[in-house]
Amino acid sequence: MNVAVIGLGLIGGSFAKATKNRTSHTVYGYDIDAETLMLARLCGAMDGTLDDEKLESCALVIVALRPDHAISWIREHGETLGKGNCLVVDICGVKRQVCSAIGALAEAYHFRYVGGHPMAGRERSGFVSSTEALFDGASMILTPDASVSLPTLELLKAYFTDLGFARLTFTTPEEHDKIIAYTSQLAHIVSGAYIKSPTALQQRGFSAGSFRDLTRVARLDEHMWTELMMDNRDYLVDELHTLIANLQGYLDALETSDADALCERLKEGRIAKAQAGGN
Repeated sequence: MNVAVIGLGLIGGSFAKATKNRTSHTVYGYDIDAETLMLARLCGAMDGTLDDEKLESCALVIVALRPDHAISWIREHGETLGKGNCLVVDICGVKRQVCSAIGALAEAYHFRYVGGHPMAGRERSGFVSSTEALFDGASMILTPDASVSLPTLELLKAYFTDLGFARLTFTTPEEHDKIIAYTSQLAHIVSGAYIKSPTALQQRGFSAGSFRDLTRVARLDEHMWTELMMDNRDYLVDELHTLIANLQGYLDALETSDADALCERLKEGRIAKAQAGGN
């Protein structure tokens, strides 16, 4: 089938590379940056540059743009998407506002739509950081509504599996945003806050895995993450309040030299990690 990838940054570029190198599908790419389009053609990540005629022929359209841009692009191309009865999957990092807006456009222009979010990434952005192996072993989150047919979900399962995803996770936009506020957005805030200590400038020779793991995602695109966090600020504020309250317990124990209380806070963290699972 013909696959369109809109936005060839880290995630979109990885979708294009994985689709081109791991499937027999034809890939058409689009990006506002002419140099990125040239690089994508030169490295074989796509078969051609997307235009309206090619878009109408695409069975699957992956929209790898920031939320506001994704909605705007789909609104501008809604008529063409409807003519081709395209299946559109956005891969934005928030889902409530995006799914509501694009879902309304899908109904108005008569194209199929499923919200998505790949649980994969790197701390560096842009097409030059993209790789066909980015999604190996990852989870692909989908937020289909009741209008999405079983054949559509089967098509997506086959496609994402071919790209290296290990599983599909189905949820609602609301549940997605609530959990992602904790697993992703809060983690980026913690990383950014932690690295701003003046002591960070003296860490060479004194740091190992703990420092590296905790600071990795502080290297982010602040404009993109601001948009994602503001779109999800209600759930993110709740998580921040919980974190601050938990940190206060450690601070109180240290300031009062209460070793028993500190030990209990550390024990609680160890038990919580065991219950949560994961690496």
